Amino acid sequence: QVQLVESGGGLVQPGGSLRLSCAASGSIFSINAMGWYRQAPAGKERELVATITSGDSTNHADSVKGRFTISRDTAKNTVYLQMNSLKPEDTAVYYCNAIIRKDRSNREYQYWGQGTQVTVSS
Repeated sequence: QVQLVESGGGLVQPGGSLRLSCAASGSIFSINAMGWYRQAPAGKERELVATITSGDSTNHADSVKGRFTISRDTAKNTVYLQMNSLKPEDTAVYYCNAIIRKDRSNREYQYWGQGTQVTVSS
């Protein structure tokens, strides 16, 4: 089995910063990609925030470009999301996502973390 453990959420004032971390552990042969998604309250759909591939190619949503940066530590199977200039509209539960291979086959498995709350408010 594979576990994704997130940390780093919390309450921050507008304009502040937070850094989220997500560590993957368990039956991992390789990680093809990791990313962050978020789901705001009031029934909104989960949306992509940023992703990073095994080749370090990154993709950031337009709403966070220039403010958020995704990065990873391959040796630690960990992905980070540095969030700067936070806005109230960034308030959401942030979920870590990983696309993992468990063996030498090309079969991929998708996993999600439990989510961490980020609240931006004065």
